[in-house]
Amino acid sequence: MKDALLATVIEEIAAVEAFESLLAYEEKALTAASPLETLPSIIEQKVVLTEQIAVLERTRDEQLGALGLPAGFAGMEQVVIGDEKLTVHWQELLDVAGRAKRSNNNNGVLIRTRMEYNRTALAALTIAPVKSAFYGPDGRVPGVLGL
Repeated sequence: MKDALLATVIEEIAAVEAFESLLAYEEKALTAASPLETLPSIIEQKVVLTEQIAVLERTRDEQLGALGLPAGFAGMEQVVIGDEKLTVHWQELLDVAGRAKRSNNNNGVLIRTRMEYNRTALAALTIAPVKSAFYGPDGRVPGVLGL
């Protein structure tokens, strides 16, 4: 049963590494001048990977349960005792998951920053003009030269 658990952990590592790579791609898109060209496909891929990671995590929890151990971190910390291969891969999964979490948080900051910039720009563009000589949406100043 531990062999199946090891295989699941290895699959999780690959899935989380793929997610981490996608987050790096997302970061580049978020800092680009026009991210709308690439963000939709990135979001689709993130959804697929997130679902895959969730399935693998549930599988791992079921495998822990079959070994008579609790699900999640607590069960993994118990099962790795005395198993060097499982310990190495579990630590690798924890490391890559930590990096992915930091990248995801950083991308969240970039998204919030971009949203705030857009909100501020929109507010600046929608302020009513103080002077009647302000140009209109057609680019002309009303009442100048009878135009």
